[in-house]
Amino acid sequence: MNPYLAEFFGTMLLVILGNGVVAGVVLKRTKSENAGWLTIVMGWGLAVTLAVFAVSSFSGAHLNPAVTIGLLVDGSFPADQVVGYILAQIAGGFAGAILVWLHYLPHWKETPDAAAKLSVFSTAPALRSPISNLISEIIATAVLILGLLFLGGNEFGQGLKPLVVGLLIIAIGLSLGGTTGFAINPARDLGPRLAHAILPIHGKGSSDWSYAWIPVVGPMIGGALGALIFNLFFN
Repeated sequence: MNPYLAEFFGTMLLVILGNGVVAGVVLKRTKSENAGWLTIVMGWGLAVTLAVFAVSSFSGAHLNPAVTIGLLVDGSFPADQVVGYILAQIAGGFAGAILVWLHYLPHWKETPDAAAKLSVFSTAPALRSPISNLISEIIATAVLILGLLFLGGNEFGQGLKPLVVGLLIIAIGLSLGGTTGFAINPARDLGPRLAHAILPIHGKGSSDWSYAWIPVVGPMIGGALGALIFNLFFN
C-alpha cells in the first residue's frame, strides 16, 4: 500500500474508533451513554493500537502530524514526505468523523447539548485559558513523542509494540488528558472539526474555531520539543 494512503486509512480508522467511543458516551440514548472518562480513554488507546497494527508495515503508522514533525526533528523521517503525510492524516480524520456521524445518525437529534455534539468531533478545554491550554497540549504531546522514541530503543516481540503504544495513549489520557481532552494530534482534531463545520448535524452550534488553533499548534510544538529533548539527553 502507498504510505500516504496508509496514513489516510490508519487515521480514518483511529478516528472512527476514537471519536466513536466519545459519541457512545456523550450522545443521548446510546447503550453506552454516561460510561465516563475511563471508557473514553480506554477506547482511544485501543483505537490507536488497532490503527498502528493496520498500517505500521506500510507507513510507520504516524497517524498524527505531531509524530511526523517529531520524527523529522529526530532525523528519522525525510523532509520531502512531511507535507504528504500530514495532508493524508487530516483527510483521514475528516473521513473518519463523517463515518462516526453516519453511525450515530439518529442520536444527534436526541442530544440537545451542542457542546456535547462538538466533543464527538474535536477537543475543548475543561477550563478555557489559551496559554494554559496550549501548555497542556505541548506537555502531553512531548510526553507522547518521548514515549514513542523510548519505545524505539527497546526490543519487543512481534506484534507487541502497537499494544505498548496503545498503553502509552491510555497513560497520557489518564494522567494529562483532564485539562484539554488530550488532542495530542492535529489531524484527530482539525479533520473532524472541519467535518463538524460542514455536516448537517441537528442543532450542532459553533465549531469553536477560536479554540481550534490550540490542538494544532500545541501538539506540533510538543512533537518537536519531545524529539529535541530525546536527542539532547537520551541519544
